[in-house]
Amino acid sequence: MFESVLVANRGEIAVRVIRTLKRLGIRSVAVYSDADVDAPHVALADVAVRLGPAAAAQSYLSIPAVIEAAVATGAQAIHPGYGFLSENTAFAAACVDAGIVFVGPPASAIEAMGDKIRAKQTVAKAGVPVVPGSDGAGLDDNALTLAVEQVGYPVLLKPSAGGGGKGMREVHRPEDLADAIAGARREARGSFGDDTLLVERLITTPRHIEIQVLADEHGTVLHLGERECSLQRRHQKIVEEAPSPLLTGEQRAAMGAAAVEAARAVGYTGAGTVEFIVGADAPDEFFFMEMNTRLQVEHPVTEEVTGLDLVELQLRVAAGQPLPLHQHDVRLHGHAIEVRVYAEDPAAGFLPTGGRILALREPTDVSVRVDSGVVEDGVVGSDYDPMLAKIIAHGADREQAIRRLDRALGETVLLGLGTNIGFLRALLADPDVRAGRLDTGLVGRRVDAWTDVELPPDVLAAAAVHELLELEPAGPVVDPFDVPGGWRIGEPAWTKWQMTAAGHDPVEVRIRGRAADAEVVIGDTQPQRVSGSRRDGALVVRFQGTARSYACAQEGETLWLGRDGQAWAVREQAPLDAVAAAAAGAGGPVLSPMPGTVTVVDVTEGQQVSAGQRLVVVEAMKMEHVLTAPVDGVVRELRARAGSTVARDAALLIIETEGA
Repeated sequence: MFESVLVANRGEIAVRVIRTLKRLGIRSVAVYSDADVDAPHVALADVAVRLGPAAAAQSYLSIPAVIEAAVATGAQAIHPGYGFLSENTAFAAACVDAGIVFVGPPASAIEAMGDKIRAKQTVAKAGVPVVPGSDGAGLDDNALTLAVEQVGYPVLLKPSAGGGGKGMREVHRPEDLADAIAGARREARGSFGDDTLLVERLITTPRHIEIQVLADEHGTVLHLGERECSLQRRHQKIVEEAPSPLLTGEQRAAMGAAAVEAARAVGYTGAGTVEFIVGADAPDEFFFMEMNTRLQVEHPVTEEVTGLDLVELQLRVAAGQPLPLHQHDVRLHGHAIEVRVYAEDPAAGFLPTGGRILALREPTDVSVRVDSGVVEDGVVGSDYDPMLAKIIAHGADREQAIRRLDRALGETVLLGLGTNIGFLRALLADPDVRAGRLDTGLVGRRVDAWTDVELPPDVLAAAAVHELLELEPAGPVVDPFDVPGGWRIGEPAWTKWQMTAAGHDPVEVRIRGRAADAEVVIGDTQPQRVSGSRRDGALVVRFQGTARSYACAQEGETLWLGRDGQAWAVREQAPLDAVAAAAAGAGGPVLSPMPGTVTVVDVTEGQQVSAGQRLVVVEAMKMEHVLTAPVDGVVRELRARAGSTVARDAALLIIETEGA
């Protein structure tokens, strides 16, 4: 076994790999960019080496920098994690040239499966069923259009390189094809450096089921059962579970055998995943989608039901050892389900968020596993993927696993930036999700219902109590005239605020009395008695005898309150609502919906534009967002420049309407 291994990644996967290295007594070497100097994986490793600036191209994606770090620290092997260089054939070859073991399959297998067009051709020859679609490489736009016509609408455009849903586009109408091709190529080029696309028939109501495979250098190839990954947004998984609630034992065996043949077809070694698409109404009919030649984000659910450490098995195979088990040794125990915690706003189309983590509390239930890459006071920027952590629950059956996971999410506190935690709880409570009636379009169909949640009135009341506590003088002797809302001739005076929580309309909040015994009015509701105090760093508020505890943190003008897995950013003034202004027929500023980089500017100063016309494209955390004109008008004060970085809510340009 190796004595020293470098982990060429960051975040939760780097932490997870380092933990296995420590358990095995192997010296761990971390690498980091300037943005990650205080990151958890840096602190956890035995040695840490700086790669370069925050930009991934100058740090985590720099093959010379990573190889140099490994050589300088005496690392015998490099574990790439997932993403970044994990499926880069040039990196795998560079490791070999430097005399360093790449913890992954041979470069030939990565190359064969990394090109989706070639991968389909390879597995089809091995008898694995594939989705109907284009089978040629390097198609230009005209050839792609012809291929779409041959396959028939609806179709799915997919980058030949890479994965994770980046650059994928569903196309249902011929008039949408040209823009879809341009957008898919642009995003693929930015994410993978390769804008080659392929076309596949779009399977309606599909389920995404993948098989975990393992192979060693001694001829053993086996599978560890399946994972269901059908709950997705933007073609990217957010919930994964094992085993699938769809498959029977016979279907599992058939799909597992096909996955093993796909791995054998390319001489695979190490851990990998063969992904299939299955019609929800025809689970006996499955099609090969792609093979991920690396560890998957969702590998923990397989570990939980098999009791195996996949990172340890990767290391043993890379060291030349035979796998310590055979197919008949694989047994699945219970059920495991995982959710991905993202820095994103589900109500705004899952746009990335960012900021400083002001408060963080993770679940402590022993039946729940947390793979996290963040710490309190850490900064979540726009340079990397928005995934912050994974929460995994195991149970005797699916119902118990979901129940434990929901409870764990309710106990999780993350304040300082928007996350999808509340959304995940709503998703897990959906009757179809509970019953296992899943498909990859379910999230898209239900997202509005899961995010259209009114602001609980107790949140603003708790914010008012917090402000009252902040204003009340401290000390054993208090002048009643110094108390806000305190004693006055006639009756106590009201203290008023105009409060708003992000995503909700402003509301007038009035409160009077002491925090220990106050009266509060939210909008036009009836007054209610409240009392509040601070206890163990939390804000405890009693509403007519019922107590609620809130995690709270202040940053500038914003008060963050959290309970039951939800978090609210409360301010005393309403932010500029450009969308409402546009809906009223007015022009105004076009704001960046997220911190990121401007990649495309389609307009010029003084240009006449029509409502819905594309203006600017902003990219952040590997996701691009197209900004369009809210109304007919003229472009004024154009500040957006291709390649420039922008903050959230930064004004990129102004649309001036006629007569404005």
